[in-house]
Amino acid sequence: MGTYILALDQGTTSSRAIIFDREQNIIGTAQKEFTQFYPREGWVEQDPMEIYSSQVAVMNEVIAQTGVNVNDIAAVGITNQRETTILWDKETGRPIYNAIVWQCRRTAEIVDKLKADGLGEYIRTTTGLVPDAYFSGTKIKWILDRVEGAREKAARGEVLFGTVDSWLIWKLTGGEAHVTDYTNASRTMIFDIKNLTWDKRMLEALDIPEGCLPTVCSCSEVYGHTLLQGRMIPIAGSAGDQQAALFGQCCFDEGESKNTYGTGCFLLMNTGERMYESKNGLITTITAGPKGKVRYALEGSVFVGGAVIQWIRDEMRFITESRDAEYYAAKVKDTGGVYLVPAFTGLGAPYWDMYARGCIVGITRGTKREHIIRAAQESIAYQSFDLVDAMEKDTGIPLKGLKVDGGASRDKFLMQFQSDILSKPVLRPVIRESTALGAAGLAGLAVGVWNGTEELKKLWRCDVKFEPDMNEERKEGLLRGWHKAIGRSLDWAER
Repeated sequence: MGTYILALDQGTTSSRAIIFDREQNIIGTAQKEFTQFYPREGWVEQDPMEIYSSQVAVMNEVIAQTGVNVNDIAAVGITNQRETTILWDKETGRPIYNAIVWQCRRTAEIVDKLKADGLGEYIRTTTGLVPDAYFSGTKIKWILDRVEGAREKAARGEVLFGTVDSWLIWKLTGGEAHVTDYTNASRTMIFDIKNLTWDKRMLEALDIPEGCLPTVCSCSEVYGHTLLQGRMIPIAGSAGDQQAALFGQCCFDEGESKNTYGTGCFLLMNTGERMYESKNGLITTITAGPKGKVRYALEGSVFVGGAVIQWIRDEMRFITESRDAEYYAAKVKDTGGVYLVPAFTGLGAPYWDMYARGCIVGITRGTKREHIIRAAQESIAYQSFDLVDAMEKDTGIPLKGLKVDGGASRDKFLMQFQSDILSKPVLRPVIRESTALGAAGLAGLAVGVWNGTEELKKLWRCDVKFEPDMNEERKEGLLRGWHKAIGRSLDWAER
C-alpha cells in the first residue's frame, strides 16, 4: 500500500495537484492558471486541451517538487469545476468545440423554451435542479446544434460528452474509461437523481443522443489506471468540487454544512438519504457518501463570490492584490450605506434570475473607495446568508455552525462579518484545501488507505472559530438594506 494520495483539483481558473499523506498533511502542491475566453458578452469558454495539459503539468511538477516516489502513491483522486461541458471526438481525442464554462449564459433562450414547454416542474422534481443556463444539458444541445455533423456522430457514439471529470479520466486512462460520478451527473439537468439514470424525457427535450453519455459510477471506486512515470496508478475517487469539499470537511451527517468561498460561493447541507425538494430556490443534488454510497444535499450557488474581489482589483483597480481588500474594508466602520450586488452574470440561488445585473446603490458625495471595497466584501456574506436562510426554511434544521474553506476564507474580516450576519459560529479548518482533501479521501477509502469516515473525522482539525458579535437590531437593518438592493438588480437585462 502506498503512503500518499495525489489529488487533482481542476478548478475554474487553474489546475492544481496536491499530495497528501495518511495523516492528511499536505506534502506538496503545484498550480497552473489557464486561459479564459469571452467571445461575447455573457459567454465563457476554455480550451479543453489546455485544461488537460495544465493538469498533467502540475501533476508531474508536484511529484518532481516533493521528490515523492510514484511507487508510494496509492491512488489518484479527481475533483473538478462542475457543469462545464466538453464534447470530443472519440477517435482523435480532440474536442469538437471549446469547453462551455458553468458561468456561461449563452443558453438562456434554450432554458426559456424548456420552461415555455412546461418542463420547469419536471426538471425540479426529476433532476433536483431549477431550469437554468448554469447546468450542462443545454450546453450539450448548443454544441450539437452548431457543430456540423456532431449530432449524427454523437448518435453513433463517435462524439462523447463529459464534464471535466469525465474528460480528465478519459484522457488519463488513454480513452479506456468514459465515466462520470453521481455528483457530476446530478449537475447536468438530464440525470434522474431518484432512479440514478440518464433521463429519457430530458434527453428527448434537448435532442441529446444517449450514446454520447458516460457511464455513471460511485464517487469512490477504481475507474481505471493512469501511467505516471512508468507506473500504473489507480484513479479511485471523483466528485464535483463542492461535493468533494463537503466530504473533505467531514460533513458526513444530516444537517452538517459547509461554504466554499471561491470564484463563486457554494453552500451545501448534507441531508443524508432524504431528498428535500426546496421551496425556497435551492437545488437538490447528490453528494459523495462513504464507500461510494449515494447521499443527498441541498445546495445554494452564488455565481460571484470571490470574483467580486477580482473585479474590484482588475477592472475597478481599487486594490493591487486581492488580499488588500481585507485591509481597506477595515479602514471604515461601515459601508456608509453603500450596497454592491455582484450580479455580473445573473443571480443564482435563491433568486435564479438570469437577467439580473450588478449594481451599486446608496452612493453619496461622501462615498470613498473603502466603502465600495467593504460593500464588495459584505456582498459575499449577504449572499451566503440568503442561502443559509433558505436551507433552514426548507429543512427545519437550524445550523449550529458553518464550516468554511476556499481562497476567500483566509479573509478574517469577511469570516467575522459572515459569523455576525448569520448569528452563528464559523469554523475554518487547518487544511483549507477541502476540495482536494475530499477527492483524496474518496480515493483513499476506495483503495484502503483509510478504513472509514470515522477515521477521516479524527483527522479534521479546526484552525479558527469566529463567534458572532453583532446585535440583532443592526443585523436586521443591514439585511433590510441588502434585500432592497437586490430588488434593484433583478430582471435588468433586456430579454
